[in-house]
Amino acid sequence: MFYYYLTQYIDSFNFLNLFNYLTFRAGGALFTAFFISLFLGPKFIKKLKSVQKNGQPIRKDGPKNHLITKVGTPTMGGMLILISLFISVILWTDLSSKLVWLVFGVTICFGLIGAFDDYKKLKNNSSEGIKSGLRLVLEFGVSFLFIYFINNIVNPEYKNIVFVPFTKGLYFDLGNFYYLFASIVIVGCANSVNLTDGLDGLAIGPIMVTALSFAFIAYFTGNFIYSEYLKIPYVSDTGELVIICVALIGSGLGFLWYNAPPAMVFMGDTGSLSMGGAIGAIAVATKHEIILSIIGGIFVLEALSVFAQVISFKTTGKRIFKMAPIHHHFEQKGWSESTIVIRFWIISIILALVGLASLKLR
Repeated sequence: MFYYYLTQYIDSFNFLNLFNYLTFRAGGALFTAFFISLFLGPKFIKKLKSVQKNGQPIRKDGPKNHLITKVGTPTMGGMLILISLFISVILWTDLSSKLVWLVFGVTICFGLIGAFDDYKKLKNNSSEGIKSGLRLVLEFGVSFLFIYFINNIVNPEYKNIVFVPFTKGLYFDLGNFYYLFASIVIVGCANSVNLTDGLDGLAIGPIMVTALSFAFIAYFTGNFIYSEYLKIPYVSDTGELVIICVALIGSGLGFLWYNAPPAMVFMGDTGSLSMGGAIGAIAVATKHEIILSIIGGIFVLEALSVFAQVISFKTTGKRIFKMAPIHHHFEQKGWSESTIVIRFWIISIILALVGLASLKLR
């Protein structure tokens, strides 16, 4: 909104030329989202507590101490992230960008799916929400629509193309199979983030690290000079996705203020699915789908630990981990919650650096 209205008066007020700089608007978006989230937090949490008498239902088969330490904590805090994110994006992006609306559309749709899931859990006072089959159908439906529209606006030579990192232009043309591949990236990212959200502050840290990494990727892929220099695909208009990435960081920082141990509020599926969906959509839009599996390696690890646990138990009757996802395994081994969170954050930062290094090591 600022970009559209204020740049019209640059001839009269030269300082307004700042709004033509993506870096300036990115900084504005980050601080706007942070302060909105920080300011609205107390009232928002108070409102959640008033309507959620028992707070988020705790898994009966989860760590026993959670039944004591986390009982009564309200959920759906992801709405706070979405509100601050929405306001910041509206204020600081170029609203004529189709990519911005498409990515944000995925974010909202996944957030609504998560909110419905949270509502069902609260209504039934159970850790079971909507049926997994229905949830996957909704998520894949949103993802297929997103990819269809992306394919209509992306550079024609990149349609249905998957680029291989650490190589100079090596790619695979998946044809129509790309719809399934890219949908798995988005849905997989959303649900992996959801699985990671099991300890206070655990998920939001890697979310912000991944968002920062993709802010750089979106900036480089949307800049012809940098993309030529780095030998990565040039995708016009992805620069505006930087605003979404940094706004996500700002709203995440504000949310972390209240989600830090001991958490005053949980993000719930409302937050984890929407944030994961947003990151997956940005990875697809910037043509860095495979890089996401490196930068978001913590999410991949959490998801694989669940798959491995289920397959092992069903085929051999034995469990690989004491409990899945893997952060609960370390909890059962006696690691403190803060130790797990901080070490997972460290791993996330290292993986992000490896992923970003792929932009140069080609």
